[in-house]
Amino acid sequence: MKPYHNRDQFLVFGSPAIEEEEITEVVSVLRSGWLGTGPKVAAFERDFQSYKGANHAIAVSSATAALHLSFIAAGLKRGDEVITTANTFCATVNAIIHAGATPVLVDIDPVTCNIDVSKIEAAVTERTRVICPVHYAGLSCEMDEIERIAKKHGLLIVEDCAHAIETQYKGRQAGTVGDFGCFSFYVTKNVVTAEGGMIITREEQCADRLKILALHGMTKDAWKRFGDAGYKHYQVVEAGFKYNMTDIQAALGIHQLARVEKNWLRRKEIWEIYSERLKGVPVGLPAPANEGDRHACHLFPIRVNPANTGIARDDFLNEMTIRKIGVGVHYLSIPEHPFYQKEFGWLPDTFPEAKQSGRETVSLPLSAKLTDDDVEDVILAIEDILG
Repeated sequence: MKPYHNRDQFLVFGSPAIEEEEITEVVSVLRSGWLGTGPKVAAFERDFQSYKGANHAIAVSSATAALHLSFIAAGLKRGDEVITTANTFCATVNAIIHAGATPVLVDIDPVTCNIDVSKIEAAVTERTRVICPVHYAGLSCEMDEIERIAKKHGLLIVEDCAHAIETQYKGRQAGTVGDFGCFSFYVTKNVVTAEGGMIITREEQCADRLKILALHGMTKDAWKRFGDAGYKHYQVVEAGFKYNMTDIQAALGIHQLARVEKNWLRRKEIWEIYSERLKGVPVGLPAPANEGDRHACHLFPIRVNPANTGIARDDFLNEMTIRKIGVGVHYLSIPEHPFYQKEFGWLPDTFPEAKQSGRETVSLPLSAKLTDDDVEDVILAIEDILG
């Protein structure tokens, strides 16, 4: 085994692979004078729509905005309920709350860490309107069963695809199975615009409303009011939000998306190296995709159980940092956070699988930017810590 050596530079977790094409495109936008929502956003929407095989794509300022708008477009009203997973980033639950609805949590499958579909139907009540599955780490949820439950009870599906740009389920693109698919282009994601998101949906009328909601509730002519076709008057038709994407962001996204498959192949290669090399290390490894599905390989979360490793998860995090390896935690379960305990009375022990996962999980660096030496340093650091 190669001897461990400490790195000279800190390995930043989730550092994106930015190339000259993006830099040149952003500079061209700055020189054009059109910095807000304009032709680059339109081009990025068309490219993403084509990549996902979607009917409509609406670029917005974040995946949180995408979720919020989707819940509103789904017609949620105060007192309505949305079923989602206890293992997700707070944005999923916050977007439900901001839409005026009530989140209802379901525990996770301990192997996939996705929502446990066997427990969804028991959570359905007469107030349930939406199921919001989260494709954790890039692994698709069991969408056939979720579709069955939604159809049986007349529910809509809003897919949280923040980790799942490249994900496929039985040949179907993640985000196209449900009524709405919400994507993230945050700085650590597989396609990066620094901040940004996208909604895909089937119905043109719904897409038109999402565009209106994303820009103050103004009619579509408002998007063109400063263009070269002359000033366009607009009307405000509902109380919307300031959720539009800018051309500066889209300029990054256009070229990031053009390399999405190349970058996925590199992350998949790193995923497979981790999986093989860490087999003999006493950590839990992430579940692979089922045959016929495609894992986006967005995260590589390992499980650090003190009974197996002889070290607590948080101590392991500190040891990786000392060795100049940046890591993440995805995620402390939603009921671990004080706000949700106070607001909804949720307790971690009510969702034992999400609780255990959240207290054991460590996400390893998994970026197309990583060199072979970076990957080797991550593995050697783990082996050094665990002896």
